[in-house]
Amino acid sequence: MASVAEVKAAVAAALQHVSEGQAAIRAARDRVGEAQTTLTAALDGSAAEAVGTARASLAQADQQLGDCLSATLLAVEQAQTYAAAL
Repeated sequence: MASVAEVKAAVAAALQHVSEGQAAIRAARDRVGEAQTTLTAALDGSAAEAVGTARASLAQADQQLGDCLSATLLAVEQAQTYAAAL
């Protein structure tokens, strides 16, 4: 069985991985936002169904990335609470 110190070290390592993942999620959200802005500027005024679908898909991607980030924030909070209780 792992010692308390080993468990805390493992939790800290996992949290570092999560932090790196969060940075990647934030970067992805930034790129999706840039894509939305570029698409809107390029296709302003278009009533084509494909344009609407593309915009909706980018908005959905942004929302899902936000949900993903929220889930990781909750995971970090819970892992930190657990480690602090050891």
